[in-house]
Amino acid sequence: MQKLVGILVVFICVFGGFVMANGQLMALWQPAEIVIIVGAGLGALIMGNSMAVLKGIWLQLKAVSKGNKEDAELYRQLLPLLHQLLEETRAKGLKALDGHVESPKDSPLFGRHPLVAGNPVLLGFIIDNLRMLGMGKLNAHELEGLLEQEIEALEESMLKPSQALAKTADAMPGFGILAAVMGIIITMQHLDGPLTYIGLHVAAALVGTFLGIFACYCLLSPMSNAMEQWVGRRITALECVRAVLVSHVGGKSPLLAVDAGRKLIEQDIKPSFIEMESWVAEREAS
Repeated sequence: MQKLVGILVVFICVFGGFVMANGQLMALWQPAEIVIIVGAGLGALIMGNSMAVLKGIWLQLKAVSKGNKEDAELYRQLLPLLHQLLEETRAKGLKALDGHVESPKDSPLFGRHPLVAGNPVLLGFIIDNLRMLGMGKLNAHELEGLLEQEIEALEESMLKPSQALAKTADAMPGFGILAAVMGIIITMQHLDGPLTYIGLHVAAALVGTFLGIFACYCLLSPMSNAMEQWVGRRITALECVRAVLVSHVGGKSPLLAVDAGRKLIEQDIKPSFIEMESWVAEREAS
């Protein structure tokens, strides 16, 4: 909803201001200019990126449009889940987690936390590193270094769609100028025509420049920024898991280890220690 409100504000203010200045909206309707600019931008995006990145752009745009309504609930499930996993580890050893780690889809523990189980990156990060802990003994410093490298690689991969869209946004004013230059070329071919005819062609050419700038700064650039922030919130969840596992290996109790992860959550959805403790108690009672 917030993204939709932002788009509406942009369109109302930009085009409403144009009308207030006695502009004619039909003068902005230049199909040829739109075809040139949109086609050049889309073609450049396809040429410059892999299919995985293009698919990532589509998926992240859909995720961004939904907002961050589930982020708070994700941590409400993630923190108790990590606490339960660590409690089982402390009571029965890492081998007790084999059933959960080897087949998380069939695990009743993961089944009670659908937002975690439905997040493939987060779920894979948890089970892969629990499996790694079960295969050999690592100290907290070694584990932290390995997890930081893994998160850095995941972040670099997840940021590629927003970076690709940002580069396309930066190029849109250039595509607008491309359309404008082509419009001027057409105008120069009709210099012997009526002055009003020449004026219409020059106006159409200038619309191309306007559309390129509008697409860059009012649409694509804000979208790429929103996608980057969306990735940042997903990475924070991984950082939370990293802090919990490192604290656990360092000898902290399950509750204190989970609290180490809680401290990395964004301030707008960060629970207090008392809230986190109540979440853990609710899950253990259920």
